[in-house]
Amino acid sequence: MFESLSLLSLQQYWWLIVSLLGALFVFLMFVQGGETLFFNIAKNEEEKSLLVNTLGRKWEFTFTTLVTFGGAFFASFPLFYSTSFGGAYWVWFAILISFVIQAVSYEFRKKPANFLGAKTYEIFLLLNGVLGPLLVGTAVGTFFNGAMFSLDDMKHVTWGTPFRGLEAVLIFHNLALGLAVLFLSRILGLLYFMNSIDNAAIYERSKKHLLYNTVPFLVFFLYFVIALLFKDGFAYQSETGVISVEAYKYLHNLLAIPLNTIMLLVGVVAVLWGIGSTLLKGGTKGIWFAGAGTVLTVWALLILAAFNHTSFYPSIFEMQSSLTIENASSSKFTLVAMSYVSLFVPFVLGYIWYAWKSINNKKISTEELKHEHHVY
Repeated sequence: MFESLSLLSLQQYWWLIVSLLGALFVFLMFVQGGETLFFNIAKNEEEKSLLVNTLGRKWEFTFTTLVTFGGAFFASFPLFYSTSFGGAYWVWFAILISFVIQAVSYEFRKKPANFLGAKTYEIFLLLNGVLGPLLVGTAVGTFFNGAMFSLDDMKHVTWGTPFRGLEAVLIFHNLALGLAVLFLSRILGLLYFMNSIDNAAIYERSKKHLLYNTVPFLVFFLYFVIALLFKDGFAYQSETGVISVEAYKYLHNLLAIPLNTIMLLVGVVAVLWGIGSTLLKGGTKGIWFAGAGTVLTVWALLILAAFNHTSFYPSIFEMQSSLTIENASSSKFTLVAMSYVSLFVPFVLGYIWYAWKSINNKKISTEELKHEHHVY
C-alpha cells in the first residue's frame, strides 16, 4: 500500500503525523498551564491538593506525547533532529530539564521524610509550567523565523552563536508565540480545573482567571498570526533544492492550501467558543472545545510551515543550509516501514481516550482524596 506512494507523498504524510503529535502535545500542556496557577487558585492546602492531584493524574500523558513526538521526528526527519538537537542544545536541554523536575516533583511532593518540603516541589512545578510552554513555543517560532546554523557537505552542524538556540528569545515574533502558548496552556488548565474538580470556590476563581489570561493570549496570538502573514518566508525549488526568500510566503501558503486554512479557522473559532461559552454561560465543557480547537490550530500552523515548497527550518546564518521535508527526511524504505507502524496510531489514541475517561469518570473531590491510596 505505502510502497506505491511517491517519496514526496510519504514525506508529506509523515509531516502530517509529526505535526499532529506536536498539536496534541500543545493541548496536553494544560498540565503545565495548571501548574502555574496553584498559588492563584488555591487558598489553602486542601484546595492545593485538589489542583495538584487532578493534574498529577495527567502529567504522564504530556510527557509520553513529548517523547513520542521526538521519536517520530527523529525517525522521519533525522537531519532536523541532528541539526536542532546537535546545535541548539541549550534550549532543548532547558526544556527537558523542566520536564524532568516535573516528574520528580509529582512523585516526591508528598513522600514521607521529604526533607525539601512540599513547597519546594511546588516551585519546581511552577518552573516547569512557565518554562515548558514558553520555550517550546519559542522553539517552534524558529520554524517560521529561522535559526543560526549552517551545514557542511557531511551535514555537520555549526551554530552561529554561543547561546545554542536560546538566542531565539531575542526575536520578538518567536517570543510572542512562546507567550501565546504559555497563556493558552493556562487557559486550558483553568478549563480543566473547572471540568474535573468538584469545588465551587475553585470553579469561580478559575472562571475569573480565565478572563485575565484570555486577553494576553489573544494579544500575543493575533500579533504572531498577523505578523506571520506579512513576513517573508523561505521557499525552495523541488527540482534543484535551492532556497530563496519569498515575500508573503505564509500568506501564499494560506491561500494555496484551502483545506488547511479552513482547519485553522475552525480551530481558532473552537478555542474562542470554549472560552466564551464558559465565561458567558458557565458550564464545564469548555475544555473540549478549546482543546480540540488547539489541536486543529497548531496542526494547521505546522502544516503551513512546511507544505507548498516551504523550508520548515530556515537558516538565517547560511540560507542554503535550510531544511525542508524533502532534504531532511529519511529514505523511502524507512518511511514506508514506519508508515505501516503508524497504522497502530488510532489504537494508541483509543487507549489514551479510554484511560482518560476511566481516570475522569467522576470529578475529583476532597472526600475522594481521603480514601485515595496514592496522593501526589
